[in-house]
Amino acid sequence: MNETMRTMAAAASGMRAQAARLRLSSENIANVDTPGFHRKTVSFEETFDSANDTRAVATGPLQLSKAELHRVYDPSHPMAGPDGYYDSSNVDLVVEIADAREASRSYDANLRMFDQARQMAASLLELLRR
Repeated sequence: MNETMRTMAAAASGMRAQAARLRLSSENIANVDTPGFHRKTVSFEETFDSANDTRAVATGPLQLSKAELHRVYDPSHPMAGPDGYYDSSNVDLVVEIADAREASRSYDANLRMFDQARQMAASLLELLRR
């Protein structure tokens, strides 16, 4: 596999990983007010394919946040206990928005790298046609 194809494969794996991260961040934002919801995160792992001599990024297992759920006092809430408290989610909206922005920017960076490699391959093919 040539260097251009390796670059495109690495960029594509980065886009897949960041898309997964963005999906989880969107899910966390959607469930910010869901009682008992635990924040979901994903880790990245480096992979190496010795047959094609390529390195890539893959998502690791889905992880639930171990942070304590926020206790909210609302005696009128259907899930409130006799003391008037219920466990809300442990999602921090500011952190999730920052994670979503970071994932989006990383996705865009990988997309630009993929496009540059594609343009270089197209230019090479054009030179070879002459």
